[in-house]
Amino acid sequence: MKIDTNIAKEWHAHALKIKQDANKIILGQEKAINLVIISLFARGHVLLEGGVGVGKTTLLQVITKLIGGSYERVEGTVDLMPNDIIYHASINDEGKPSISKGPLLKKGEDLSIFFFNEINRARPQVHSLLLRVMAEKSVSAFNDVIYLPNMVVFADRNQVEKNETFELPAAARDRFMMEVSIQSPTDKVLRDSIIFDTKFQDTSKLIEDIPSPLFDCKELNAVSAAIQENIQTSDHIKNYIETLWQATETPRKFAVDVEGIDIDDFIIAGSSPRGMIMLVKAAKVNAWMSNRDHVQPIDVEYVFHAVMAHRLVVNRIYENNRTELLEKFTQEVLLKVATPKLD
Repeated sequence: MKIDTNIAKEWHAHALKIKQDANKIILGQEKAINLVIISLFARGHVLLEGGVGVGKTTLLQVITKLIGGSYERVEGTVDLMPNDIIYHASINDEGKPSISKGPLLKKGEDLSIFFFNEINRARPQVHSLLLRVMAEKSVSAFNDVIYLPNMVVFADRNQVEKNETFELPAAARDRFMMEVSIQSPTDKVLRDSIIFDTKFQDTSKLIEDIPSPLFDCKELNAVSAAIQENIQTSDHIKNYIETLWQATETPRKFAVDVEGIDIDDFIIAGSSPRGMIMLVKAAKVNAWMSNRDHVQPIDVEYVFHAVMAHRLVVNRIYENNRTELLEKFTQEVLLKVATPKLD
């Protein structure tokens, strides 16, 4: 499928405007915003990593308003059951039982972003349902199949409290294209603006004032497919990506070394084939957003950690320092694998 040049230029302009507008509203999160936008145009689901109150929910609400469509959110709790996401049972004004669509279904095809807050507080049965919906973009309910073709799932995990939590297994993490880190900005000017500028204190008004986009977000699936078809990867880039894959599987072979750990014991399993497919898709979107028709090493390197780190399986003895160690590991992989020369 080839995308018309004019349409490609139009959507490229849309993507840049979404990024620019988001950075005006969400301060100090340029990399996170870029990665979220890349995931949306690659149609990939995202794990969010960051502490309480750093703006994850606000970021998703802002992005939803900028791209159009609808936003829904659910809170992970230990007593949440799969059916609680699909439907609500209540007693109506007449005292009779009433069933209505739950947060996952009530917006139907208009649902563009679904946020599962603290997903590790929910039980594995809930994870299983969500992962199936992520893969199939549909769910059976009310004697019908309800399609969610335009939905991208975002989820975050409570990484502080461990009581009554159910960590996502590796196979579940692998379903997410990226894990994006959102941290408090360190720049004093940005911190002062966030704290003292009154416009950032009323999130509802901030989002309400965002004008509706001049495009239909339901076109994103077609645009994403066209990007993947039209952005090219040279043989040099293909070999580079395949070598990076090998380095995640057998890091010792590439002299990958992280201070203070035994690299042979650190990585239990490298990237999956799905992970490498997602790496290519994300790199292609980054190239497209940079107004190129081919992938360069910088595109792969820009998204490498976000796509790779959460899906690598590490020895349990390193779990407490997993985030820090995997950041060093992915940096080492990029350092030790030779970067191909541009054609």
